[in-house]
Amino acid sequence: MPIARFREAARKTIHDHAKQFDDVATVYVDDSWFAENFVDGTPDTMASYVRLYNDDVDDMMGVLVPSARYRKGHYAYGKFTVPAPHGLHTDHSAEDRDGAGEPICIARIETLGTHYVAGDYKAHDAKTQSMLKALRYWVAVPEGEPETILDELLKRQTLRTIPVNRVMLMVAGNSSEDTQVTQHIAARPPEGGLHSAFLQRQYKLT
Repeated sequence: MPIARFREAARKTIHDHAKQFDDVATVYVDDSWFAENFVDGTPDTMASYVRLYNDDVDDMMGVLVPSARYRKGHYAYGKFTVPAPHGLHTDHSAEDRDGAGEPICIARIETLGTHYVAGDYKAHDAKTQSMLKALRYWVAVPEGEPETILDELLKRQTLRTIPVNRVMLMVAGNSSEDTQVTQHIAARPPEGGLHSAFLQRQYKLT
């Protein structure tokens, strides 16, 4: 579910910053990150915008999901090439194996919108479930190779694409019978890669 939109000036500045790099930098947001950038040092462009993103998303989550409290977050930026695909997955909390149905907010800037399984993934027929398995483990199945299946499920709109430059609220967590967890997969860049930025902020329920 989209809950916010990046202003044009912000997304242009972030994207221009990402285009300065030929590989991907991934940064984890914790107390040491805050101290390094805003207490003991000077933040770069990404850190400055991530702080604004964090503050704004926290404020929105305080209204949308009052019981949500920050768990963890990270961001990445640069040139995405993905030599090995990140298969279909649900974000979860390794720190809390019993955590389920936790809210998570993600955003992609300018390119490479994340794909997700539309509707109730448990309701798909056996053939479609097999195709989703191919994407989850990135293996061949009787229905074909994962690259072909990805294209086919996008054409069918079994997989849909999260729009870029939006803050999207999804459901993360470990296995839960009572939760429709968002299954998603990173978009595959074309040959040569694409510059982008990705922001993620995950919450626990109290």
